[in-house]
This record gives sequence, C-alpha cells and structure tokens, in this order.
Amino acid sequence: MTAENIILEKSDGWMTIWFNRPEVRNALSNEVIDELTAILKGVRDDRSVRGITFRGKGNIFCAGGDIKGFKAVFQGGELDAGDVARVSRVAGELFNLVNQMPQVVVMLVEGAAIAGGLGLVCTGDVVAVTADAKFGITETSIGLPPAQIAPFVVRRIGLSAARRYMLTGIRFDGRVAGEIGLADFVVDDAAGLDAVEAEVQRGVRRCAPGANAVTKALALATQDLDMDAMMDLAGEKFAQCMLSEEGREGVASFIEKRKPNWAE
Repeated sequence: MTAENIILEKSDGWMTIWFNRPEVRNALSNEVIDELTAILKGVRDDRSVRGITFRGKGNIFCAGGDIKGFKAVFQGGELDAGDVARVSRVAGELFNLVNQMPQVVVMLVEGAAIAGGLGLVCTGDVVAVTADAKFGITETSIGLPPAQIAPFVVRRIGLSAARRYMLTGIRFDGRVAGEIGLADFVVDDAAGLDAVEAEVQRGVRRCAPGANAVTKALALATQDLDMDAMMDLAGEKFAQCMLSEEGREGVASFIEKRKPNWAE
C-alpha cells in the first residue's frame, strides 16, 4: 500500500514504520492514524513479518496528537460530543491494535515522545530511547485528559508513576524513562538505537513466529483472566502449538541437534 505520511521499509522479514511529518513533529493526525491502522491490519496475520519497528524522521519520534487539527476538526462546530468521542475511540483502537500485534513491536525513540507519542511507545514490546530524548504526558496542560493512552501508560509504568506524570505534566528525559520502566534500553544516540534493534532482531529470528504470537497473546491475557481461565487458555494454546507443523519442527530440530527451519 502507499502512505502519504509514513515511510515503510521491509527487509529480511522485518518492517520499519517511519513517521514522516517532521515539519509538525510527526504529530498523529487522523490521516496518520488511518494509514497506520491499514498498514498494521494488512500485516497482522502475515507470519513472514517477524517484527515491526516504529521510528520518526527528522530526529523526533512523535509529539502526540495534531493540536491544530483538534481545533479545526473537533472544535470547529460541525461535530457534537458523540462525534468527537467516536473519533477519539478510533485512536484508542489504533493503540490497542499496536499493543496486540502478533509480531514483536520495537519502539526506537529519539528527540521526543510526548502525549499520544508516549502512549504509542507504551504499546511496544521492546523500547529503546536515547538518553536525551524528551517525554511527557502533557494533555492536561491544554485542558484535555490523556484519554485513550491512559490504560497503556498505566500498564507500562504502573499506576503510581502514571498518576504522577499524568497529573503534573512533568517532562523527563530518556534516563528517567529507563528508571521508571518506560524504556528497556537507554543509549547515547541513533547508532545505539540501531545496535539495540539489531540485537533484538537476532533474538527474534531464533524464535518461532507462531509461538511468539501465541506467547504474546498469553502474556496480555494475564491482565484480564483469572487463574482458572488462564490455565485453560494456556493448555489450549500449548496443545495447538505442540501439534502444529511449527511445534513438530521445533521438537525435531532439538532432538536432531540442528537449527529449526525458521532460524538463521
């Protein structure tokens, strides 16, 4: 597919999604949200895509929602509260889609990840940031709540830290992001981000893509299911994987002391 606001790169089973609106700090307009949603839905069931990386052109990740668009679209008088709520939900559906992608999702952050940009970061499986990157949950400073990102922020950094940053709008850097658990890796510069990504890709390519997808689904299910339901789901998914072609290949490769067919 083609996208006006995003650059797509695909190499050796890995997709990189570049936000490409540096003139507006890679803000999340409705058009960007629609493009991202279409891209992700298009590869969600494609196991040849082993992982997805999000980055931003112009040395900035994403500065959040398109505030000028908020004024023109939401406050222009043509939409009522129900319309605005429905548009907001579309953004929430994008965050949830990224969060539940079967592939491994990597967020590489330099420059800034503010408001919705920070929320997007929280939906990643692996997050690497530069030490001087800037972060903040700043919606309340313009009279708005961090509505659709709140669940993902809380799950990523915990309720206590989420409340602190949501209710004060305090900005912080990449080092603090590492300390509070927002970032898994803190590096010096873009070259450091590249190195982290390369190491992550090496690890992912040793893992079976189907098993990774199931594992991620199970990890997310632990947030919602009680233990009995979790054990039932785990048993079901274990059985499916054990009896799948991928599972049979993995067990055989271990016994035969060779690499499975998905590994490099």
